[in-house]
Amino acid sequence: MDELELLKKDWQQREEHLPRLSFEEIYKMIWKKSSSLVRWIFYISIIEFTLPHLLYLIPSVRDQGNFEFARRLGIEGWMMAFTVVQYSVALYFIYQFYKRYREITVLDDAGKLMQRIFRTRKTVKHYVIFCLGMVLLIFALFIVGMAMDDNLVATLDLQGKAEEMDPQKLKLIVIGVVAILGILFTAFMGLIYFLLYGLLTRKLKRNFWELKRMES
Repeated sequence: MDELELLKKDWQQREEHLPRLSFEEIYKMIWKKSSSLVRWIFYISIIEFTLPHLLYLIPSVRDQGNFEFARRLGIEGWMMAFTVVQYSVALYFIYQFYKRYREITVLDDAGKLMQRIFRTRKTVKHYVIFCLGMVLLIFALFIVGMAMDDNLVATLDLQGKAEEMDPQKLKLIVIGVVAILGILFTAFMGLIYFLLYGLLTRKLKRNFWELKRMES
């Protein structure tokens, strides 16, 4: 008998003394983990929604807010409309996360739990896409506003720079910088969302496939 066979025989002998979990016990473990993950998704969405408003209480942040810049560009109405849509949809998704959490906490059926896990992951995916899309749209709105501003140099108080460079060229440079910043900021937000929500949804995915394996 070779060394591998001896190791396998030793493992089989040990396995007889290991505790065996029933389907119900494993299901309860997965249910608890899934419920905890969805609860954390709900908590994070609340923090994400309220944190910018807490920062807005800081005078330096408030005085340099987007609305003041939007007013100077003449796009304040559009900015207000975007903000209303953003807040409305964000509140809708927060409610959906809370609803998913409440659904999972009362489930006692593996098949339904699988459906709720899948639906939660789908909801998170749509939420992240919406948030990143809104970031890009707001930057695009500012770019359009700057492009339509015939006196952008004065709006941005760049008269000193305009004396050294052609105003039209300076305008294109400013728009290009804002566009690059928009892409970089969106990518940064995507990374944050990946770290916050991606790790949680990957764990939910593992729970989903574990249940699917148990059901088969």
